[in-house]
Amino acid sequence: MLLDSSVGVRETAAGALRNLSACGGYDVCDEMVKQDIMTPLTALLQQCCTELDANVVIPQKQKGADKTYVEDIANEAINLLWNLCESSSTAVSVFNKEGLLDVCIQCLKRFSINIELAISAAYCLQTNTEDNAELLPSLIPSTLQVLEMVLLSPEDTTEHLLLRTLIAGTVWNVKSVVPTSSQADTINAVIRILSETLEKNANQIILRLREAACAMPKVETETEMEEEMIDAGEDVTSNPEDGMQKAPHKGKADNVKNDDISDLLPVRSEELRHATALLAAQQTALEIIVNMCCSEDPSDDEWEEMSSSDESDNSMTEGAGTLFSPLCLSAEVLSALVNYLIPKKVLEKTEFTDNVTIDVCMKSPSWQRLIAKMKRIQCRALTCLHNLLSVMDMEDLGGPAALQALSQHFTTLVFSQSELPKDSEFLEAVTSAIRSLLQRMASQNLPQQCMTAEQLMILCEAGAQCENTSTRVNVVAMMGISGSALAKGDNTAETLKMVGNFLLQVATKDSSLVVVGEALDAIIDVFADGKEADKAADQMKLVQALKSFQPIFKSRVQKEGKDNLTPDQRLVLDNVKINLRRFIAYQEALAKK
Repeated sequence: MLLDSSVGVRETAAGALRNLSACGGYDVCDEMVKQDIMTPLTALLQQCCTELDANVVIPQKQKGADKTYVEDIANEAINLLWNLCESSSTAVSVFNKEGLLDVCIQCLKRFSINIELAISAAYCLQTNTEDNAELLPSLIPSTLQVLEMVLLSPEDTTEHLLLRTLIAGTVWNVKSVVPTSSQADTINAVIRILSETLEKNANQIILRLREAACAMPKVETETEMEEEMIDAGEDVTSNPEDGMQKAPHKGKADNVKNDDISDLLPVRSEELRHATALLAAQQTALEIIVNMCCSEDPSDDEWEEMSSSDESDNSMTEGAGTLFSPLCLSAEVLSALVNYLIPKKVLEKTEFTDNVTIDVCMKSPSWQRLIAKMKRIQCRALTCLHNLLSVMDMEDLGGPAALQALSQHFTTLVFSQSELPKDSEFLEAVTSAIRSLLQRMASQNLPQQCMTAEQLMILCEAGAQCENTSTRVNVVAMMGISGSALAKGDNTAETLKMVGNFLLQVATKDSSLVVVGEALDAIIDVFADGKEADKAADQMKLVQALKSFQPIFKSRVQKEGKDNLTPDQRLVLDNVKINLRRFIAYQEALAKK
């Protein structure tokens, strides 16, 4: 049907497959690729490219319409391609070999007359240029010129802001092919656009857009009535001619099957469309900054696959160890991040959404979907802070006073509500940020004064019950970092016993070997040395407990490690086994003296 002689059939088929790929996640996309969807899809896209390039006159949907069928077909097909490439390396390979980059560039060129098509192409480009060395030779000067043209285009609407932000991400992905003489200017332009995107006050803009929408005379269309019915839980059969609105880019880690179809509904309100574009732009900007500050070491999304191996080797002698390997951002990037106030603007995005904005959005089912998007921006900003803390100098972060203020801010985020937040995504993001901050403060011998030991324990116990493995790893690491600092103080044995019992409970009970390894690593760090640590360990009979658990841990690594762990994970756990054996022997030798 993608190659049917009827343009209406081609568009509808592409739209149906697009929605199936968006709702079905990895499994459906993988099955589509296995059934060779790429062959007809490539042919359709190349046909669209030819028609767009030649400005072929295709019958319009209705008299006076601005968009032609070829653009609508291309939009559905590009979105389908994007979904497939997010989920399948085979699809990415086809993208590279069949010249589909040219199709995206051709669609991108039409940004001044069809912003929706250009945004779809920009999403697809950002996905396919990420870690794709095979594509880089195809980025000829004329292609880079198109990217530059869009990057420097004026920002007329929030949709143009989203487009420029996506292209900024694409340019960052392909910066290695930019001429050396232009790289500094290019990096500066990219970070300037990200800064401008984050600078927008989403609360104020959404309130203004909602007020404008309410001021317009209400003429409810059939589509809007369908949206209201779907939001109310009623069954609706959508008109395939309406097309579908794909969710904003979530990144490969988030591309999973989702029963929430609100993002697939057509957005008929111009004001709502602009609000959605603004939030998508800010989320994208934060994700780009996260990637800028990443190295080859495990990222947040990979924490559930790996533990902090760099702590294991030195845990016997260096207390809290080193959470992050040294990262090498270029001077140009670091300078631009500071000059455009990126840390400050990221911090602002970690605030809770204004209650007035939430109340206004709650009054309309179609605007309610923005609330989840605003919460996701907060989570992305927290993850972004985690990475910035790992790569920036103390001076650029604002010095010790700024870190103490950040500690107070995190405490407020977690404990200002009537009860602890239960949202899994928020918990993972906030614990990753707190983990980074505690490690940074410990490395500078700065006391953490804002979160009490009781508050830390409450948060860690809540995190330890979370189904998300990354969150459990984070809280274990947080407890280890705090315990290591306590072990250097006086009269801390009772608190250290509380820390030790928490870590021992996690080590012996958690279902994930990665978490177990992190907990054992933390125990070794906390109780490696110090009078108070020795006193606490003796009172809680720590060595006896570890000695009893040692064969169980060894057996679990042998049984589960073969099938469920990557080579890197096995290496981490092997290091933990070695350190555990040495720790027990060391403590037993001390006891005999």
